[in-house]
Amino acid sequence: MKKIKAYIKDCYDELMHKVSWPTWNELQNSAIVVSVASLIIALIVYLMDTSFDTIIKQFYKLF
Repeated sequence: MKKIKAYIKDCYDELMHKVSWPTWNELQNSAIVVSVASLIIALIVYLMDTSFDTIIKQFYKLF
């Protein structure tokens, strides 16, 4: 039981005193960057999907 208490105490100490947490503004900026990057990647995947769909349909029309 002492080991578990020591582990929890060490975890708490590390999270509260040794970790550098980002500020609210840094979190907002990171969230915006991730959102924009996700939208760009989703758009690229959508364009690839529709273009391959069109190419496949044209290919099957030949037969």
